[in-house]
Amino acid sequence: MKPTPLRASILVSACLAGLFLTGIAISQSQEDPNRPPWAQKSKPQPQPPTAPDTVATNGPPGKIVPTPTQPIEAPDDPNAQHGKIKVKVDLVSVLSSVTDEHNRPAPDLPIEAFQLYEEGVQQKIEVFESETQMPLDLALMIDASLSAHLEMSFEQEAAGHFIQQVLRQGDKLSVFYFDENVTQLAGFSDNVGALQASLKKIPDGAGTSIYDAVLLGARSLERRGEDRRRVIILVTDAGETTSRVDFEAARKEAVRSDALLYTICIRAVKNESGRNTAGEHALETISDTTGGTIFFPDSARELSTIFDTIDRELRTQYRLGYYPNPRGPANTYRKIEVKVLNGDYHVRYRKTYLTGPQ
Repeated sequence: MKPTPLRASILVSACLAGLFLTGIAISQSQEDPNRPPWAQKSKPQPQPPTAPDTVATNGPPGKIVPTPTQPIEAPDDPNAQHGKIKVKVDLVSVLSSVTDEHNRPAPDLPIEAFQLYEEGVQQKIEVFESETQMPLDLALMIDASLSAHLEMSFEQEAAGHFIQQVLRQGDKLSVFYFDENVTQLAGFSDNVGALQASLKKIPDGAGTSIYDAVLLGARSLERRGEDRRRVIILVTDAGETTSRVDFEAARKEAVRSDALLYTICIRAVKNESGRNTAGEHALETISDTTGGTIFFPDSARELSTIFDTIDRELRTQYRLGYYPNPRGPANTYRKIEVKVLNGDYHVRYRKTYLTGPQ
């Protein structure tokens, strides 16, 4: 018997209702807590929020507070990277500063004068530059705490001279100050006048967040791209008081970024028994680990000489590159050792690096 239109409509409605009820039953059965985990209905996981470039001054570590008129600079030519294929290679570069018995830079040493080891195993030096021409990215970080501000005029004058002296074609520098926060006064630039002018804007601060400064300085350099030397120059009294991160977090971030840390420690109290030396020892350890060094001037008037020493060292660094054999496990720290043969030489270099993913 041929169904009437009314009967057909009723049949269709009944089928749809049945499907709907079946769907509800399936959904409820999948969400039954008595079912095994693999049979449960999967729920979308909440995604963590993307960290902004700026936060409130009482925010968590890992953020840089820029001045209202100076946003944090993005890497140069971001559009230039679009469409490029990036190939991950295993080459490890080690910048080495070599001085003679009189603490003077030792240039023109041949590749045969160097031996390089990873975890005690000698490596073949595949890349050798007796005076590397890799451009510099420098984060100049000035302690603005009340204890350090007594010598601020000397710091500003010496730092301004250093900016003019160190920047060459292709180099970029950014100026930061830190107290209880870390603030970027001038983005990475080769505009000497603007960078020098930013030094005059450092205010009187309260706390001293040294570990935060090291960590955030390293992160700012890490965003600058590859094939550039990364340098943090930290001018401080080493009186750590307000950092949100600890020594180990700062050290690891400096190592991860491959940045050299040069610390200039201005000690308001000369007698060791009259000051807290824990910050000094911590910065000395981080500086040595990265291949940088720490300076202890007797007065702020010695800053110009120290800045000159850093500039001269950055212009006479050797670059050694090797492909690790054997390659270490992914995301592990590997110990590096560099030796200079046939002479009374002292060599500084980063003592470790972090392997990438396999």
